[in-house]
Amino acid sequence: MSEPRSAPTVGQVVLGKRLQDLRERAGLKRDQAARVLRVAPATVRRMETAEVALKVPYVRMLLEAYGVAGCEVDAFIELTEEANRPGWWRRFHDILPDWFSLHVSLEGAASLIRAYEPHFVPGLLQTEDYAREVLRSGALGQSRPDDLERHVALRMERQNLLSRPGGPRLWVVMDETILHRRVGSPGLMRAQMDRLLEAASMPQVTLQVAEFASGHHPGTYGPFVLFRFALPELPDMVYAEYLTGAVHLDERREVASHLEVLDRMAAQAATAQRTRDILREFRREI
Repeated sequence: MSEPRSAPTVGQVVLGKRLQDLRERAGLKRDQAARVLRVAPATVRRMETAEVALKVPYVRMLLEAYGVAGCEVDAFIELTEEANRPGWWRRFHDILPDWFSLHVSLEGAASLIRAYEPHFVPGLLQTEDYAREVLRSGALGQSRPDDLERHVALRMERQNLLSRPGGPRLWVVMDETILHRRVGSPGLMRAQMDRLLEAASMPQVTLQVAEFASGHHPGTYGPFVLFRFALPELPDMVYAEYLTGAVHLDERREVASHLEVLDRMAAQAATAQRTRDILREFRREI
């Protein structure tokens, strides 16, 4: 049996899809592939859907059964070993929920991250003090102080992807409610406005405010994030979080609906230039 683990890495998701594609090109059904490994067909399915870690011996046997050439097998095995290595976020495994591990992995692999946030400044744009106050008052409010600080550290480390070479483009629509909801002291909020203005000036970041004056918009049902990837094996994915967990959607119809909502909100929200003016105005009023 392949080894289960808490959440797949993006590499495992990609390689699982590649294994499925190779099997189908070889004209084999899952039960035929399962006979090669002497396992149940469900095990092959779980390997292809990244529900279990990829065992190198199993992968090698499947590739040979699929007619993959020797040099290509070695390259695939190397990718498998790399994909099975824990991501940097595994250092936070003691406080990181399984459902959020996948989010962090997707976030790091995305070429484009689009989001709608109605309640708080998005985590990728929060200052350390703002993040600490939000985490303390939210569902994590019952956590031990040491755990809280580790959550803050994780959030800050996630932000490194915005400054790394070849990092993703970030496009966020924030509800004006975020600006009116005071978190912590006035000084903390001024620092957070400064951080948003700094981010808004970055070439890979687009920040828009959905103003009250623009009326109702289609995203008012709740926050969500859409990930797009440069890898052809990975479809667009949507992440929607609730109090104790999250859902990841990759069904084409559902993703298309969320993309349409993001496009409509972006057209209705303040432009990026107008948003910078709004942020400066709010900072002066704090």
